[in-house]
Parts: sequence; structure tokens; C-alpha cells
Amino acid sequence: MNLFSIFITVALAHFLALLSPGPDFVLIVKSSIKHGGKKSIGVATGIASANAVYISLCLVGVGSILASSVAIMIALKIAGGLFLIYLAFMALKAKKSSYNELAVFNAEHETFKTTFTKEMLTGFMSGILNPKNLLFYLSLFSVVLTADVSLSFKLALGAWMTLVVFLWDVAIIYFLSTNKVRRKFSKAAYYVDKITGVVLGMIGMTIVKSALAK
Repeated sequence: MNLFSIFITVALAHFLALLSPGPDFVLIVKSSIKHGGKKSIGVATGIASANAVYISLCLVGVGSILASSVAIMIALKIAGGLFLIYLAFMALKAKKSSYNELAVFNAEHETFKTTFTKEMLTGFMSGILNPKNLLFYLSLFSVVLTADVSLSFKLALGAWMTLVVFLWDVAIIYFLSTNKVRRKFSKAAYYVDKITGVVLGMIGMTIVKSALAK
């Protein structure tokens, strides 16, 4: 398999994985609805950074060591599940009155106080505590982690995937933050946030349950 074929195979598989909604996607939707575009980019930055960490670990071979350790994977799953449950709790406890100003959202009168750094940390924790990210990149890089593939190509591929993750998340954020879409979402934002909270909670409990079962 030549380098172009490897790139197309890995890039296509990676993009198709991005299309599959998961905890990161739900978190992006939640942040976009509550905070608008600028601060929500922090979530995208955090998620992309977490992906970059796992890509780097897989490139240097540490990923396979982590994945082979049952104790580490169980701990990672439990921590990730509990983090999602925490995010779900925060979403479910928010009062309906807090959503009243979403239709007229602006940076000076933000209903939900947050910062770019806080959103970035939330995104990073969501990405780094999701063991599926490590396993996905480990299986994906098994295609290219061969002796005849140069390190520069592997690094370029890793940089490409990190950039795609970031740009895809930013595209979702800006779509949900446009005035037209936001006005429609604002009417149902309270319920959308509750639904995302339930989804995050269910995913978190499922992850913890599966980890404890082992």
C-alpha cells in the first residue's frame, strides 16, 4: 500500500468516525447552545488537544502499552464515566429561567458565566477520559505503524487528524451559533440541554457499569 492509499484510508475512516455522535459531539452542542461561538471554541480546542495527546502516544508506541493494561483502561473508563455523569448533573440542575436570554445572546449579557479556558478544560477532559479515543487511534494507526513508513509521514497524518477534529467541531459550533439557528434553538434550549444531560448521564453510567463489571 503506497502512502497516498494509506492517507486516504486513514483519513476516510477518521472522518466517518467523526460523523458518529458521541460524548464529545453532545458536549459541543450543549456548549454552543449555552455560550455561543467564541467561548465554545474552547471546547473544540480541548477536544482536539486530547485527540492530539492520544495520537502522539500511538505514534511513539505508548498507546499499545496503555491499551494492554487492564487496570489503566478500567481506571480511565471509570474516570471518564464519572466526568460525564458530573456534566449531566450540571445540565439537569439548571433552572428554566436561566435560559430566558438565549434568544438575545451577546457577549456582554451572557446567561451562563464561563471562560474560554474553562470550556477548553471541559473539552480536554471529555476527550482524554474517553478510552474509545485511545483504542480508535491505536487501531487506526496499526495501518501505518510499519517500519517502511517514515516518521515524518506519521507526524503529518497525526497533525492532519488533529486539525480535522478541530475544524469539524468548530463548524458545528458556528452552525449552532448563527442567529437563525440560535433563535430556533433558544425556544427549546432548556429541553435540549436536559436531553443532552440525560444522554451524557446514560453514557457515563454505561461506561462505569461496564468498567466495574470487569
